[in-house]
Amino acid sequence: MTDTFQLAEFFQSQRPHLLAVAYRMLGSLAEADDAVQEAYLRLNRSDVAEVENLAGWLTTVTGRVCLDVLRARRNHGEEDLDGPAGVEAAEAAERDALADPELAAELSDSVGLALLVVMDTLSPAERLAFVLHDMFAVPFEDIAPIVGKSTAAVRQLASRSRRRVRGQGEETDADRTRQREVVTAFMAASRGGDFAGLLKLLDPDVVLRADPTAARLGAAVEVRGATDVAEQFSGRAQAAQLALVEGSAAMVWAVAGQPRVVFDFVVVAGRIAGIEMLADAGLLRELEVVLVGAGG
Repeated sequence: MTDTFQLAEFFQSQRPHLLAVAYRMLGSLAEADDAVQEAYLRLNRSDVAEVENLAGWLTTVTGRVCLDVLRARRNHGEEDLDGPAGVEAAEAAERDALADPELAAELSDSVGLALLVVMDTLSPAERLAFVLHDMFAVPFEDIAPIVGKSTAAVRQLASRSRRRVRGQGEETDADRTRQREVVTAFMAASRGGDFAGLLKLLDPDVVLRADPTAARLGAAVEVRGATDVAEQFSGRAQAAQLALVEGSAAMVWAVAGQPRVVFDFVVVAGRIAGIEMLADAGLLRELEVVLVGAGG
């Protein structure tokens, strides 16, 4: 896709998604809009003819722009972790509502002021890892180059962020419970060959990705869409066990109690938005994996 008009059209189709990413990163509609505009400028300055997944490329670029903004805030002392984060977030929300009431209402309803206040306590890298992976199912290996860390280190960033966010109240505890319910139901549907049940649990745009080790074992590097992902799991997972990986529900294939393959789930609004198949031995050694049992 190299035609300028085609690129502009494609960017406009992706703009709502990019704005949602940037808003969750920055907590300000005005700054999010600026970040998305900067992503568009970078698109125009880049040779993307060979980019296979342009939507993913734009998400990554937007995340990088937002990370720069968050780091600049820290460097200029604009963010005080012990300061009135709630007041500042509320003031930002009020300014956004005045600028674009409809869009501000839509974004704030999808995120919530309380969550933005909690995320203001995260470091820029933690916030990026949490937003891109947990909210938008971007794989850790794609986030790692943005923050300049290893895949395992980024996973730890997201895990710390997740624990901090979930420790703030009953709603986040309920989210953890709901994720476990979804993963347990998915494992049961997989074992029973319940194709319709799998489809109900999968987001229509779900993405299944395998790390390089899993790919060498024969797994598809990437599978997109609920139907194709359901086909990968239907009638399988007979030897899988429910587990907690960094505190989140996951599916694990283990030998003599040692995890060999981890299926890490991203659950959004009660549906599975992303699944990562992890088989790298070094990474698995770094993960905190607690086997729950064969039946969940």
